[in-house]
Amino acid sequence: MKALVTGGSGFIGSHVVEKLVDRGIRVRIYDLVYPDFLENLPENKKKLVEYYQGSLLEEDRIRLASSTVDAIFHLAAVADINDVVKEPRYAEDINVRGTFNVLEVARLNSDIKRTIFASTVWIYQDTPQGDGLLKEDTPVSLPSHFYTATKFAGEANCMAYSKLFNVPVTILRFGVPYGPRARGTVVSAIFVEKALKGESITIAGDGNQYRKFVYVEDLAKGCVLALKEVARNKIYNLEGEEKISIKQIAETVDEILSGVKIVYIEGRKDDFSGKDISNQRAKDELGWSPTTSFKEGMKRYIEWYKKNVFKKEKEILI
Repeated sequence: MKALVTGGSGFIGSHVVEKLVDRGIRVRIYDLVYPDFLENLPENKKKLVEYYQGSLLEEDRIRLASSTVDAIFHLAAVADINDVVKEPRYAEDINVRGTFNVLEVARLNSDIKRTIFASTVWIYQDTPQGDGLLKEDTPVSLPSHFYTATKFAGEANCMAYSKLFNVPVTILRFGVPYGPRARGTVVSAIFVEKALKGESITIAGDGNQYRKFVYVEDLAKGCVLALKEVARNKIYNLEGEEKISIKQIAETVDEILSGVKIVYIEGRKDDFSGKDISNQRAKDELGWSPTTSFKEGMKRYIEWYKKNVFKKEKEILI
């Protein structure tokens, strides 16, 4: 089997590539950025990976990269909400038009048996919580944040291509990921960087906003399990188990590193305060559930960060 992973050089994509390779699946990475993480793979696994450079806006290059593949993991996106707000046109181009290009390629290539689309639990941001957990079949309210709107459009296009053109798809709504190779702009990464530099950790609001964080390797396992036939034309929430407040993140960093000062400031506009979202369908149908506790995941992330980022920054300064 061979799979194409768009965004395979990125945070989540790189871990998905590793999980696919662990199963003996050949992988073709499609990304603008070279996948540096490959240098750490054993030679026998590195041989299973190819790299194609290209943009999601280049349909011809996507078509070339997807030749001879059996499945597409479409993970590439503008995912940083600050980037989305700063450059909404570019975010729309990549997240909506880029997804359309991937679906068009899948439509024109009948050898592609599944297109797996990375969405987000932010989809539920404006949906009333109600009395129970939010599920995949819960009617979703129109989004108020543009990032969520681009993912909403991506999901809609996936389902339309599935029904109208018989393109087999699976939509995965990711919980908030954390772990090795995380972008430096995510909250856990920001807190760790500040703590290691001896700076104060800043929390917007009272810190009670929560997320159900998902360790990135657990999330990657869920992506690979989505290849199962049962997942054809289905939506799954790959959501975490533990409710972790922003305050708890800071306290966990302090517990691991010690001596961290925490400062509170005014809350951020349009922040996703957290929803109670079910991952039961993924458990029942895919056999997936997150297994890494938040504290253990943060320990692993901090060790990785100290070795791969903080140490190198110190060497440059010296």
